[in-house]
Amino acid sequence: MRQLPETDRDAIRLAQDPHFPRWLEQITATGGCAHPIHLSGSTTTLDGETGEILHHYDTRTEPGERLLVRCRNRRATVCPACSRLHAGDTYHLVRAGLLGGKNVPATVRQRLRFFITLTAPSFGPVHRAGDRCRPRRDGGQCEHGRPLGCGTVHTPDDPAVGQPLCADCYDYPGHVLWHAHASKLWDRFVIDVRRRLASSAGLVQSRFAAHARLSFARVAEYQKRAAVHVHAVVRLDGPNGPDDDPPPWGSLDRLIDAVHASARRVVVHTPHSPAAGELALCWGVQIESRPLRADGDGSDDDAVAAYVAKYVSKGASETGAGTDQRITTWDDIGAAPVSGHVRTLMRACWRLGGLPEYEPPNLRTWAHTLGYRGHILTKSRAYSTTYAALRAERAHHVGHTDIPDTVTERNWRYVGSGHTPGAALIAAGIAEDLAESLRLGVEAKQEGEWGR
Repeated sequence: MRQLPETDRDAIRLAQDPHFPRWLEQITATGGCAHPIHLSGSTTTLDGETGEILHHYDTRTEPGERLLVRCRNRRATVCPACSRLHAGDTYHLVRAGLLGGKNVPATVRQRLRFFITLTAPSFGPVHRAGDRCRPRRDGGQCEHGRPLGCGTVHTPDDPAVGQPLCADCYDYPGHVLWHAHASKLWDRFVIDVRRRLASSAGLVQSRFAAHARLSFARVAEYQKRAAVHVHAVVRLDGPNGPDDDPPPWGSLDRLIDAVHASARRVVVHTPHSPAAGELALCWGVQIESRPLRADGDGSDDDAVAAYVAKYVSKGASETGAGTDQRITTWDDIGAAPVSGHVRTLMRACWRLGGLPEYEPPNLRTWAHTLGYRGHILTKSRAYSTTYAALRAERAHHVGHTDIPDTVTERNWRYVGSGHTPGAALIAAGIAEDLAESLRLGVEAKQEGEWGR
């Protein structure tokens, strides 16, 4: 008789366990999380005046004497269930800054708002999809004897897209060092935009905060060439943020002019190194800005929020620009499931990370993301709500709220993570069912709105 696979045997074992119904409740409560955190401990809620025990929970009554909670990993390749939840939170976070809601006034929709894209500079010619790829009529060659042109019509999924025409000509140190300083470059860009706006309005630069506030939410996206681009929603408010109207001198043209001028001007200099010299890092020449309309039906704002949410759940591995697993040794780079171009970028991180002048960026720690060490999504404080507030609102919705005038004693410890093979199979099925239910619910809501 043929033996069942290990996954099926384990799933049957779990289903026959007397504690299976409660275990299934826990898995469902995590949304089918692929790598749940296992906790052991207790929570006791006491009356603040009398000390009477109002509620007590202890994992000793749970299957395996442990409680499963979400891993909260944003990457879809690591945990699809938590990634969907994170993307949904991001959508509402960005949308609230565009349309209001979540304690943000609806008047923000009438503010100056636009969507910008800042790109990385060129580190060398790479293959491109679409029309003929870099046609060269002279048939010349680079100093390494490789053709300067391609001429092939690449499809978007062609593995050659994003790969250098000549790896020896490509500036790999410049690429990873640009990644390592991209967050600093963004910070200087925002500061410079504020200064330019103040100067154009005839204000002392240091007094800008007394007249206006620049609010933003930005997301980093890896391109095919394994370089990060930055997409951002930018909004001009009054000095107190979303509750204040912007000053009369604030105009869309003035704001966009300041953005383009600052993107072309700001520079971050790296320390001098015998390996790479002293680099002047800046944004690429491709800068896009698109005003967001306030007089339509809101679809444009929703589309921007959905666009940002889509990319915030992607890891570097999904675009082929790195891996979601940290690199801890030189040999890990050779075993990583990446292209030769990305592997060379990882090795550049490892080599430069061993030099004392490049110790602060921790390039070896961030070799798996090709030197980029910023958050995928960041926002200014006054742009909109926070992830913590959204999680608290969700907890309140399901009844997990603190009782007034009580004292809560918590005693928890980490005891493990992940699933057995059979548990992983069941959790994946639950996650798919919940995702399908959510999709059907959204479609039903849209049909109801269209039918009005």
